[in-house]
Amino acid sequence: MNSYPIPAEVTRHETQVLNSRFIATLSPAFSVEEARAFIAAIRREFPDATHHVPAYIIGYGDSVITHCSDDGEPAGTAGRPALTALTGSGLGDVVVVVTRYFGGTKLGTGGLVRAYTAAVQRVVALTPRAERLLTHIVRIVAPYSWYERLQQLIHAHLGVVMDQEFAAEVTLTARFAVEKYPAFGVALQEASHGGLVAEILNTEMAILPIPAQGEK
Repeated sequence: MNSYPIPAEVTRHETQVLNSRFIATLSPAFSVEEARAFIAAIRREFPDATHHVPAYIIGYGDSVITHCSDDGEPAGTAGRPALTALTGSGLGDVVVVVTRYFGGTKLGTGGLVRAYTAAVQRVVALTPRAERLLTHIVRIVAPYSWYERLQQLIHAHLGVVMDQEFAAEVTLTARFAVEKYPAFGVALQEASHGGLVAEILNTEMAILPIPAQGEK
């Protein structure tokens, strides 16, 4: 799979159920080690909390590593509901920790399942998305008269300018989703009547903002 949605940033949302506080904190994580480090950081941030219920999905689709824990809550009432809600989000490379401060009133098995499910669903709904996808890094060397036109062409094909060098000519380094690059190459050739070429320097997985509706 060449692309999949991931969280664009760390997001937090707090809910209250019968005086218990449920603080859901969600983050991108690209390895089990990153997920564990994030979970540990949340534990340090809220050292006096009653429970820290973690769940994570590393990877996407058929190739994933998942984990969840009830962290002292009754078996099956916290970690599994949190992971199920996370799976339903469609996100990959994601970790969430639901921190609970017990408010003195027991919620019962069904109440806990609903509370942890809702906590994850709500933070997911607030989380901005990005894409982790296969990209080409390309270099274009052109006369200065082409500078503005190149910027426009790169933007029009959802590329991101990474670097600019100004010497005898201008050199732009840009990143494109692999699937978007061929159209850019054709447009560059046509606009310059074959005078300009984009050289592919590298191909790698990267994170790009998800295009606004209508830009794809």
